[in-house]
Amino acid sequence: MVTTLGKRAQSDPERRDWARPFVAKAQEELDKANRALAHNNHPVMRRSAHLGVAQAHVDSALNMMVCAASAEDIRALLPQMVALVDEHLGLGDPQRIRVAEIAREFRDDPDRVLNSSERAFLAETVSLARRLLRKETLRVRSFVRIVRAVTLGVAIAVVAIAVLTNIWEDAVPLCFVPESKAQYRVVCPTMSGDLTSVEPTNAEIAHIARAQDYLLIEIAGMASAVIASAAALRRMRGTALPYDVPVVLACLKIPTGALTAVLGLLLMRGGFVPGLSALDSTPQIIAWALVFGYSQQLFTKWVDTQGQALLDAVHGPNSLTPPSPLSQPGPASL
Repeated sequence: MVTTLGKRAQSDPERRDWARPFVAKAQEELDKANRALAHNNHPVMRRSAHLGVAQAHVDSALNMMVCAASAEDIRALLPQMVALVDEHLGLGDPQRIRVAEIAREFRDDPDRVLNSSERAFLAETVSLARRLLRKETLRVRSFVRIVRAVTLGVAIAVVAIAVLTNIWEDAVPLCFVPESKAQYRVVCPTMSGDLTSVEPTNAEIAHIARAQDYLLIEIAGMASAVIASAAALRRMRGTALPYDVPVVLACLKIPTGALTAVLGLLLMRGGFVPGLSALDSTPQIIAWALVFGYSQQLFTKWVDTQGQALLDAVHGPNSLTPPSPLSQPGPASL
C-alpha cells in the first residue's frame, strides 16, 4: 500500500515534492514493524510485547500515509478513520465532532479537498484513537501478568501444603470425631478408626491420620474447580487480543479450588460451622471437599468480572452507543 501511495504521489506534480518524505517515513516505520515481528528479535517468554511495538510502528506509518495521501485516498480511508475515532473517543469530544464534520463535508461535496492543517488534524486524531486502543490493550496485558503471578503463588501454596503435611502428617490431622450413642470414631479422608466408648485423644487421632489426606482433599478440590472453570468459560466472550484472558482466569480457579477445599474442611474441623463439625464418613469428607473446591467461584468471580470488563474496554468507551450522527450516511435522494 505504501508503494502504491508513493507511485501515486510521484505521478502528481503538486504532491511530488512534499509527499516524498512522508512516504519514505511510512516505509521506514513499516520496516521497523517487520523487524519487531521477527522471532529472533524478541524474547520467547514475552511473546506479546513485540506485538505492541510493531503496532506502534504501523500506527506511525498510517499517520504518514494520511499526510501524503491524495484527496481520493483520504476519501477512501475516511470511513475507517471515523469508525476508529467513534470507537475510542467520547460522544462529546471536540476532535470526534470535527472528524465527523469533515466526513460529512466529503460526503456532500465530491470536490472537497483537504488543506494541510486538516490533514495534520486527521492524522493526530486517528493517532490519538490508536494510542487509546494500545493503552486499553496494555491494561489487558498487565491484568494477565497479575493473574498469572497470583496463580503461581496459589499453586506454590498448594504444593507446599501437600509436601509439608506429607512430612508432618500428624501436625494438623484433617480428621473428624463424630459421636453417636456415646460411641466415638475417628474419620479421616483416607482411613477411619474403630468405634470406642472413650473420646480419642489428639495422639490417637494423629495415629490414624495418613500423609495422603491433604493430597486427596486437594485433588478433590481441583477436580471440582475444573468443572467450575468450564462453566465460567461459557460466560466469557472470546478475544482477538494476543492475551489468553479466559485461559488464565480458568487456570487461577484450579489451584484456588484445592486451597479452598483444605481451608473449608479445616474450618469445619475447628467448629467454625455450627452443626457441621463432625463428619461421620470418608465419602462425606470428600463430598464436602468437592463443595468447597467449587466454592472458589465465590472469590474468583470478581476476577472474572474484571477480566471481562477489560476485554470490553478494548472495544472503546462507545462500543454500546451509536456513532455520531454527523458520520452517518445521508438520506438517499429520491
